[in-house]
Amino acid sequence: MQNKGFVKVFAVLLTLVCIFYLSFSFVTRHYESKAAEIAATEGEEAGRHYLDSLANERVYLGVWTLKECRNMGIGLGLDLKGGMNVVLEVSVPDVVLALSENDPNPQFQEIVTNAKAEAKAKDADFLDIFFKDFKATMGDGKLATIFAKSQLQGEVNPSTSDENVEKAIRSHVDDAIANSFNVLRTRIDRFGVVQPNIQEIRGQKGRIMVELPGVKEPDRVRDLLQGSANLEFWLTHKSADISPFMAAIDQKLASTGIAEELTDEDGHFVAKSFSDDNKRNPLLSRLIQLRKDDYCVVGYAHKQDREAVSALLATDEAKDILPDDVRLFWGVKAVDKQDDLYELYAIKVTTRNGRAVLEGDVVEDAKDEFDEMGGPCVSMTMKPDGAGKWAKITRENVGHPVAVVLDNLVYSAPNIRGEIPNGRTQITGSFTVEDTRDLANVLKSGKMPAPAKIVSDEIVGPSLGQESINQGMWSMVLAFIALMIYMICMYGFIPGMVANCALILNLFFTIGILTSFQAALTMSGIAGMVLTLGMAVDANVLIYERIKEEMAGGKAIRAALKDGYGNAFSAIIDSNVTSVLTGIILYNFGTGPIKGFATTYIIGIIISFFTAVFLTRVLYDDMMKRDKWLGLTFSTPISRNFMSNTKFNFMGSYKRSFAIFGIIAVLSIVSWSVRGFSRSIDFTGGRTYTVVFDKDVNEEDVRGLLAEAFPESNTAVIKTIDPTTGEAIRITTNYKIDDDTKEIDSEVEETLFNALKKGNLLSETLELKDFKNREVREGGSIIRSQKVGPSIAANITKGAIISVVLALIVIFVYILVRFRNVAFSVGAIFALAIDTIFILGMFSACWGWMPFSLEIDQTFIGALLTCIGYSINDKVVVFDRIRENIGLYPKRDRQQLFNQSLNATLTRTINTSVSTFIVLLFIFVFGGASIRSFAFAMMLGVIIGTLTSMFIAAPTAYLVMGRRIKEEE
Repeated sequence: MQNKGFVKVFAVLLTLVCIFYLSFSFVTRHYESKAAEIAATEGEEAGRHYLDSLANERVYLGVWTLKECRNMGIGLGLDLKGGMNVVLEVSVPDVVLALSENDPNPQFQEIVTNAKAEAKAKDADFLDIFFKDFKATMGDGKLATIFAKSQLQGEVNPSTSDENVEKAIRSHVDDAIANSFNVLRTRIDRFGVVQPNIQEIRGQKGRIMVELPGVKEPDRVRDLLQGSANLEFWLTHKSADISPFMAAIDQKLASTGIAEELTDEDGHFVAKSFSDDNKRNPLLSRLIQLRKDDYCVVGYAHKQDREAVSALLATDEAKDILPDDVRLFWGVKAVDKQDDLYELYAIKVTTRNGRAVLEGDVVEDAKDEFDEMGGPCVSMTMKPDGAGKWAKITRENVGHPVAVVLDNLVYSAPNIRGEIPNGRTQITGSFTVEDTRDLANVLKSGKMPAPAKIVSDEIVGPSLGQESINQGMWSMVLAFIALMIYMICMYGFIPGMVANCALILNLFFTIGILTSFQAALTMSGIAGMVLTLGMAVDANVLIYERIKEEMAGGKAIRAALKDGYGNAFSAIIDSNVTSVLTGIILYNFGTGPIKGFATTYIIGIIISFFTAVFLTRVLYDDMMKRDKWLGLTFSTPISRNFMSNTKFNFMGSYKRSFAIFGIIAVLSIVSWSVRGFSRSIDFTGGRTYTVVFDKDVNEEDVRGLLAEAFPESNTAVIKTIDPTTGEAIRITTNYKIDDDTKEIDSEVEETLFNALKKGNLLSETLELKDFKNREVREGGSIIRSQKVGPSIAANITKGAIISVVLALIVIFVYILVRFRNVAFSVGAIFALAIDTIFILGMFSACWGWMPFSLEIDQTFIGALLTCIGYSINDKVVVFDRIRENIGLYPKRDRQQLFNQSLNATLTRTINTSVSTFIVLLFIFVFGGASIRSFAFAMMLGVIIGTLTSMFIAAPTAYLVMGRRIKEEE
């Protein structure tokens, strides 16, 4: 083998990289274990305080802080850790209405309403539809007649062309989305969540995905993430003027002892004493005061003390002491390199209505640039009506700071150097380029009402997450042991263990690479790992079967080994490429758990190619150079005569095969027509609640109660059985799914609670807050919930159709390019169509009476695409052998050659299918409800894919070549 040195060096380097990244997880676990011990003895708050105190300490090799270690280690997804996944959508129609200053023209209002409805129905871009409808409806009317307002002053005037107005509107919409992204990111920081994830969803304008592992207060999250954020300009107090009041508050709180009783919104004792100093000075022991006559920062607090300081200042005792014209806002970012110290600003209320002196609607434009000294700064231009007010404010407050506030957080508080008469202002400070970019976006978007509304959310309780971890690990361990035993039984101890060691390395490298990407490990990710273990065996089986063939032809072990690896290479390449292509399609068109599965699946396939083809070859070569392992036969008494020298007439029985599979296809289509499918909310929109009860509950009773509670809606109730939850009731409804008010999610949960309580299905003492708490099980509780809005459902539906069609097209083209004969492409696609029809037919026939969900959802689409990728592997291996034999024996009867190729690959086909089926069986039994339907679909795919490879794909390709199949033996 050539390049053995490179393979060894690469393997060593990859091992070191994986160990390096995995080490962060071990460091994090060490300190989290210590925190758990402290929490067990001193209370949960003490454990949290311990982690917070170390967050910015260099705990690993004197280089990385605990916070950095937690971010760089492998995280757990929501289904393993519990938490909330939210998709928010910035309301582009609201932005357009704001830019028009809600122009009363009835035609314009009707265009916006109709475009909004059409965009929602078609999951299309609102702006494209709006501009098209405007031209069609208004005729010669120009966009400028509507949008030449103060919101777009300087960009649009009555003579501006429609093209330029469109550009201006699109630019402002992009700014609003960017600002919403920044606002959401800042709001999320206030939760103190470890490894939150926030990102714009590619290809879905205005949609932002937020993952919050470990969050337990969904209502609080919904309230905080939704709604508009108003930009404000506030005058400020001098810190020296406020300091005496802070001292008075400190003394008052110490004398009353109230500080020790305070809790935050989550029920944590935020001001609980940890030292005598905290008791003597409950406020000033946590707030480092700053006494500067000319500045507005009254003090600094460490990150872990902010909640306590806020709670103390919110007490009635503090409010009685602070003057009415004083408000206290935190700075948006820490001021030190350790990301630990936050400033507390003293804001001055100067208006009768208690509002800011100026709000964001006065800002015309803002840009991030560099000042005359080369430092990052922001230049801001105000509209004429705001410029006059700004001139008066700056003239009367020279030498004093003015605070730029968004969401009650101070982004900047620059000093006023002199009167600014024309509204053109330069804001300087200790900024980074990123700071000025964010501040410019904040200023540009101003007071634009672009609320981010939740269109999809999923909430998982943390206790359910721990059970999912246990299940995932059990499924992986048991599947791995079964695979190891199977390989040893089929190929002998040494070859079997070489393949098993390759699987161990495959698992290690996959986890290490996932960690280096800072990816979160999910249940679907674990399923992806387990499945790639089964599929990784395929490469070893292909190689070992080819080695056995070479040895049966009379070659010595060294020559057989060389030729076996060489001859199997092309089939392995083709099968891996088709699997990776399927994984890429899954990643690009899937969301949430499907992306996690696809990521793990792609990494696992690529790594399995390296370990199975190269590392095992290096090991065999090195051992045989030392004259060891020369007696290997790659067989055992069990497998020695297994499927050897078979002469099945696959081609000659094509009419019978086509008839049987035709009947299967017709029955499947009939089931589609008669029974239909259990379509999930992924495709219909709606809400799903998984509810556990502490008594036996009848589905019909629940269905009757909810029919009354959720009128004029489609509501489904099914009993599920799962190792993590036992018996549970799964409730799906589209009740008020079109209502996008902030309170609607809580309202629906309350309606569900009242209906179940009315039917005496819940404990009499159970309260609503405990019913909604994903950690509580006593008396009845929601343990998992999911919401998918209609717009998200439409997008998922379109993405699912595109992904399946695209997968078939990509596979068709790849096979055409590789085999240079359209017959092979047609044979493969025809067989894959049979596979797909059968799996859909089984899901149609079985839903409703199987003890687990058989809904057509995103997970099912992921399984279907994975089945396509797996099935094409089988077909590619068969086609590869046919192509090889045609090259070796060009004069041999072509039908005989096809049959010989099918028989030659039969052992490999069965071994691969059995090993993969074993893995899927363990996922199905031990993997939990969230992944069971995936495993069921994949098991069906393995069975039907194996059969169509032998009985459909090759005969179809042969017929497309224009040849006639002879039916004799």
